[in-house]
Amino acid sequence: MGSRKGIANPLFSPIVFLYQILQWIIAKALAPKPPKSDTELSRPKIAIIGAGITGVTAAAHCVGHGFDVEIFEGESEEQVGGIWSAINDSSSLQIHSLMYRFHPVVQWERGYPDRKQILEQVRKVWKLYGLDKKTKFGFKVDRIYKDHQGRWIVNNTAQGRFDGVIAAVGTCGAPKMPTLPGMDKFKGSIYHSSELTGKNAKGKKIVIIGGGASAVEALEFAFAAGASKTSILSRSDKWIIPRNIFVDTLLSFNIFGQETMFSFIPEFLLRKLFYRDLEHLSPSDKGIFMDTPMVNSDVMEKLREGKADWVRCDIDELTEDGVRVNRRAQGVPQGGPGHEELIDADMVIMATGYKRPSLAFLPNDCFDEPYIPPNWYLQTFPPPHPSISAINCTYVSAIGTVGNWHIGIYTRILLMFLVDPLTRPSEFWMTKWIELTKTLKMTSPTGAFDFFTYLELVWWFVFCVTINPFRWKWALFVFLGVGAALPKTIVKHEERVLTDGNGYHHRDEGMSL
Repeated sequence: MGSRKGIANPLFSPIVFLYQILQWIIAKALAPKPPKSDTELSRPKIAIIGAGITGVTAAAHCVGHGFDVEIFEGESEEQVGGIWSAINDSSSLQIHSLMYRFHPVVQWERGYPDRKQILEQVRKVWKLYGLDKKTKFGFKVDRIYKDHQGRWIVNNTAQGRFDGVIAAVGTCGAPKMPTLPGMDKFKGSIYHSSELTGKNAKGKKIVIIGGGASAVEALEFAFAAGASKTSILSRSDKWIIPRNIFVDTLLSFNIFGQETMFSFIPEFLLRKLFYRDLEHLSPSDKGIFMDTPMVNSDVMEKLREGKADWVRCDIDELTEDGVRVNRRAQGVPQGGPGHEELIDADMVIMATGYKRPSLAFLPNDCFDEPYIPPNWYLQTFPPPHPSISAINCTYVSAIGTVGNWHIGIYTRILLMFLVDPLTRPSEFWMTKWIELTKTLKMTSPTGAFDFFTYLELVWWFVFCVTINPFRWKWALFVFLGVGAALPKTIVKHEERVLTDGNGYHHRDEGMSL
């Protein structure tokens, strides 16, 4: 849908035109109206930690339904958009943008938008819903705790009190830059995959260390910069799937969220129709539904053209002119036998990912064994606290999930819990759901939620709503954002005297429906 290098004119591209019409319909039908003024936001107040895509999207849904918010962002305003604000200009979306509709008002101009357009859409949502006036920058959240009335406090009472918390710190924090033997000897340049904008790589031999999502980022840079040869050094085999909306959607439709007796079918088809002559590069000891795959079609083309090379290996050291590795055959595990080889390089790119941001600011009882992330209710609600949702913070691996419609669904489930106590799950039933789901999921020896697919996530949502009759009237609100079930009487602030468990009186500003 449109070129990756340019925007197709919708008037001359029927597919793009239909896509624009579809997006317009989605926005009109599903986008909550931006608030006209702060006085309308009188339903419970939510603290949102992080101003990335998830934080901004969740906040927009909250204020669109009359809930007030405060966004706490540890960095500056330039970091609105999260990890997308910190990567290379050459980076673009690998899955189709239809699978990355993080808010209904998003209007993509083509199927695979680049970093610039993604940030434009995030900041559009941020401005449209007045979140620029509700964001505190340079604010490090150290802890979240409850006061004696059961409301949440962020760091201290100076920030006010909140009825719910959305942790939206994501999974990508500071870049991980490992130290390898011989780095001081290497004559060329060494960069992390996130710091390549403006670097000259034309005609150079590039070595990319790593084989995950960060490697895709480095590959995009290498191909765009005109590198003469790119070698990807990966310790283990990684599934690569085509940049194709139909294939990616079908893979995300595995409702079991794990390898099954039928998983050999998509794996066989990928090897025969996508890998073809490069079938020896496909994993022999890992199923497609066990780890997040790389989504990139260009790498296959470059491998066939001889402009790229995929090296399964252990890294020994860097030399003056390249990287010395132990190259292994297909199926040989890490550290196994192989043969020594020197991979020539003028530039080394560390595609070694990012440190996972900590959730340590949440209450300690959120991490009581065995219910520690990702083993939470619907993967985001810690069992002791249904008023906390850690959206897109706890997952390990998945297909077709991050940044899509589910941010709004998770947010509205939280809002339902806050305004309707009868829908709120007890800690007992939250832990029972976790135990049941862990029993059904056998993707790891521990049964942890270390991999899931989008259809499985949708099933979790359906089960969550249907299992409790008091949630049935909320179904349209949870899934589509239709707010008929919300209290018709606006929450009014009033001064009242409360008595705590010790008999002491406290004057505070409370809320009544």
